[in-house]
Amino acid sequence: MREKVTGLSDLPMRLLSAILMLAIAVGAVLLGGYVLQAFIVLVALAACFEFFRLIWKAYSGTVPRVVGAMLGVAYFGIAVYALSQFDVAGLVMIVGAVIAVDVFAYFFGRAIGGPKIAPRISPSKTWAGLLGGIVGVASFLSLYAWLGLEGAPSLGDGPLLLVWSVSIAVIAQAGDFLESWMKRRANVKDSSNLIPGHGGVFDRVDGLAAVAFVGGLLGLVFA
Repeated sequence: MREKVTGLSDLPMRLLSAILMLAIAVGAVLLGGYVLQAFIVLVALAACFEFFRLIWKAYSGTVPRVVGAMLGVAYFGIAVYALSQFDVAGLVMIVGAVIAVDVFAYFFGRAIGGPKIAPRISPSKTWAGLLGGIVGVASFLSLYAWLGLEGAPSLGDGPLLLVWSVSIAVIAQAGDFLESWMKRRANVKDSSNLIPGHGGVFDRVDGLAAVAFVGGLLGLVFA
């Protein structure tokens, strides 16, 4: 997620890029099957390449660069593995939940403000924003469960739904912090300039990658 609000002059380009990205993503979901799987892999490869780019800029030694690259491969590889286990309904659920975290965190943070979580890493992230993220994902998951879509994973209700909501919000924000830390270390504003007005692919999927990685890791451990 980008940390600096872009000026209004950049708004048309941002909107156009967002519409194009949404159209491609929705098209991949509707087509499903190998097309959807290929889309997930391509997005992960682009984000992983940007991860490598940040590591290369952040460190000068061969060893840290190689270790960082290996961690990046593991990070996105496990995330792709986790996402590939979902059917379309489950995939829409997890992506929608992460989007809800980002949207509600942004508006709660802007409206309420207050103490920062880690100002040296991400000056814009507040505890109010994290609370907003929890409210957002809880609202989205409640609506998703109420709709009862065919093939949608069961999340339970009451306390269990709250546990899911807090977990997803915290992990998504942690993924955001990870990328923010990497960008500060590399002294860059965005992971790349691939998406006009939005930075790079990693900027757009940092929270989703973290949630998928943790889910995939837990799935591998308890399998």
